[in-house]
Amino acid sequence: MKLIVGVSDMKVSNDPKATVITYSLGSCIGIAVYDPIVKVAGLLHYMLPESSLDKTKAEKNPFMFADTGIPRLFKEAYKFGAKKQRMRVIVAGGAQILDQQGFFNIGKRNHMAMRKLFFKNNVMVEYEDVGGNCNRTVKIDVATGKVNLKVSGKEEKTI
Repeated sequence: MKLIVGVSDMKVSNDPKATVITYSLGSCIGIAVYDPIVKVAGLLHYMLPESSLDKTKAEKNPFMFADTGIPRLFKEAYKFGAKKQRMRVIVAGGAQILDQQGFFNIGKRNHMAMRKLFFKNNVMVEYEDVGGNCNRTVKIDVATGKVNLKVSGKEEKTI
């Protein structure tokens, strides 16, 4: 069963038959988390760094922003018994797709917002593939924790 995570969306599951997947990470960031002991997988696909950009949108959809979506991802995984110190954390995205001149730097700002939150909360990233100017797809298998990353123009790889 595929659990598809859209833009500004998040899914967490402990169903061993499920695969959680998000497509077309451009300037957005995808964060995959996995606790191998309780076999819980989660995936967040956020668009923007800070909810202060639009408080109304942040209230309606906290998964749109790094500062509101990331804490929700972890809290939801904790509800399934996950523990931060056991979790694998994989990060992808943060590209410069539509902003070739780097005027807005949304991808970089998204990545920096995540890094700041992770540093503050002592979260270690196991693997990241960020930046550049390509789209990425991330999927995580709930039963095994195997994460596959597909970067446009390259072979899919297992992390």
